[in-house]
Amino acid sequence: MALPVTLDQETARAVINPQSYAAWDPLLDLLDRVRSKSPVARVEPDTPGVFEPFWLVTRYDDVMRMSKDNALFLNNPRPVVFSLNSAIEFSRKATGSDILVDSLVVFDAPVHPKYRKLTQDWFMPRNLAKIEGEIRELAHRTVERLEASGGEADFVELVAAPYPLHVVMQILGVPEEDEQRMLMLTQQMFGGQDADLSGSGMENMTPEQVVQLVAGAVQNFEDYFETITRARRENPTDDVASVIANATVDGKPLPPRDMAGYYIIVATAGHDTTSASTAGAMLALAQDPEQFARVKADRSLLPGIVEEAIRWTTPVQHFMRTAAEDTELGGQEIAKGDWLMMNYVAANHDPAQFDDPRRFDAARSPNRHLAFGAGAHQCLGLHLARLEMRILFEALLDRIDTLELVGEAKRSSSTFVSGLKTLPIRFTTS
Repeated sequence: MALPVTLDQETARAVINPQSYAAWDPLLDLLDRVRSKSPVARVEPDTPGVFEPFWLVTRYDDVMRMSKDNALFLNNPRPVVFSLNSAIEFSRKATGSDILVDSLVVFDAPVHPKYRKLTQDWFMPRNLAKIEGEIRELAHRTVERLEASGGEADFVELVAAPYPLHVVMQILGVPEEDEQRMLMLTQQMFGGQDADLSGSGMENMTPEQVVQLVAGAVQNFEDYFETITRARRENPTDDVASVIANATVDGKPLPPRDMAGYYIIVATAGHDTTSASTAGAMLALAQDPEQFARVKADRSLLPGIVEEAIRWTTPVQHFMRTAAEDTELGGQEIAKGDWLMMNYVAANHDPAQFDDPRRFDAARSPNRHLAFGAGAHQCLGLHLARLEMRILFEALLDRIDTLELVGEAKRSSSTFVSGLKTLPIRFTTS
């Protein structure tokens, strides 16, 4: 076993600083340095008690191993997203739990497979084919809105943010007039670390106040979906909201907190992550006119564009796990109860797995990225995300002839879910 490696404080601060994730190339530089020297390294606070020490895991093979071994690397009892101790304490006071939202991403076996099974068939390609026409109609309406901008627009604002939101709200039975409310709540949950996205003056807030902002968004989600639940129990339809509202586990209806968590994870994870990947694909095409021309002429390249965008962007940047037993990982001794960060950004840019990982390559094969996770907790909505993106880019490529950047593409500041928050483009249509 190698001697334990602890990151220096400057690097440790950068790893947990939301601003680091807004500066993409410097972030990748930092993760490359960490991976090359100490792929499993200890991160400790410079002030005791600010957060619990954890292991930063940056190598693809190690993250893949952790993702697949759900018996050894647990989602509970600690938070599955990096949290300051003040945030954990607030959650305990607000909910009685270390975690604000109980959902699929926080459960372990035997609970997790029972809950996942409730909607797993709904998100399979055979069932999604039933709503492909509706998704295609949403995509065409979205492209028409882009065309109406007059040839210059912020792609995130007009396309990447609203399109997946429309799709996921439709399958949850949320009426269109409520979508902006859902967008605001999603941005407060996942964009709470970014002043532009939270829309709340958070740059003047303490960390505790930011946590309260996120908790308020969670409560708003829960209140909203209580109404959806009552409606779907009285009049079930074929949407996923009806599945959740009428679901039973071990012969009993879902507890209210678990049901609310199910709605929230579908609503939020089904929106922000696909939005980030969609914007990433458009950025890559805008930066590479030759690649744009190739995929416009040969649509068989489109699945590769979608898959590479998901890897290249890696919207979900990390998850945390807790060691169930003493073990070894990357040459380091991990003790039972230790907290570990699977850094997907680092894993998806590991040169040992991906040749020239910073290059966007639509023909990359194989492309066994970890943006959807792996194993029992692999993203439930991965088929929906791929379908949404493929349909949208079919519609975009049908209409757009030329594409270029006309300003700076800016990323959001978030340690958890992040992507482009602005993407100014100029385009011509046929």
